[in-house]
Amino acid sequence: MKVFRSVDEIPADFGPSAITVGKFDGVHEGHRAVIRELLAVAAKENLVATAVTFDRHPSTFLAPERAPVALVGNDQKLGLLAGAGLDATLILTFDAALAFLTPVDFVQSILVNGLHARVVLVGRDFRFGFRGEGDVAMLTELGLQHGFTVHIIDDVMPSGGRRVSSTWIRELLAVGDVKTAAALLGHAPAVQGEVVHGAKRGRELGFPTANLSPSSEGLIPADGVYAGWLTDGDSRYPAAISVGSNPTFDGVPPKQVEAFVLDETIDLYGHVVLIAFADRIRGMVKFTGIGPLIEQMNDDVEKVRERLA
Repeated sequence: MKVFRSVDEIPADFGPSAITVGKFDGVHEGHRAVIRELLAVAAKENLVATAVTFDRHPSTFLAPERAPVALVGNDQKLGLLAGAGLDATLILTFDAALAFLTPVDFVQSILVNGLHARVVLVGRDFRFGFRGEGDVAMLTELGLQHGFTVHIIDDVMPSGGRRVSSTWIRELLAVGDVKTAAALLGHAPAVQGEVVHGAKRGRELGFPTANLSPSSEGLIPADGVYAGWLTDGDSRYPAAISVGSNPTFDGVPPKQVEAFVLDETIDLYGHVVLIAFADRIRGMVKFTGIGPLIEQMNDDVEKVRERLA
């Protein structure tokens, strides 16, 4: 997948293209439904399947006090979009210049002049341009002027009738329900970051862990112990994952992510790894001593094996 980080990077001979525009936070099943339709249209009409997205949630610039934590970082997002089969992604910096772009200028400068759009696929509630003044009706009218058609994609609504959304997935992760979140995402929720040195308490207890840097990317689920996977480059390992401050020890920072790789001894310090959450084993518990803690950790590892089998 080709990645462009500004309109200026797009070659003059790019396209013609079939485009979808959105935040794509998490690249969840709703996004994937749009991408599947985009790929079908692009294949039928011999177009370049392209996504236009942003380097941050618009609220991070417009109303930072209300901005949600991103489900994935930009590297994760681009990897997921590539995995979905797109030919190209334009990831725009959401800054003042973009925020104040009028709907007409957004379409003309980005979709038409930059990407040479022939088809644009969006949801029914799609808004664009300064203050979200552009809507589907305006986009359709602009398409008539500039030679592209607009396709409306219906929301993905699993049983229960709620639309799949990044907001719903955040709610699930806030209570540790990573299994349902994974079903809505189409992939396991994950965080990515550099492995750094910790207090080495896990090593002393016989469970050496890979500790993620506090600056890791991705939304960390609720405190607890999880079954999951640690991916380092091309290698993926089953892991018991701890999230949160350890209530048995003092001085442990909140929302710490640690992964104990099962049956392997690996030096991961300085590596950027992806930790994916498959299932929640339990919440955090404060133990009265080291003995009960080690006993529980052994039990956690066995449960992790069962859940990942």
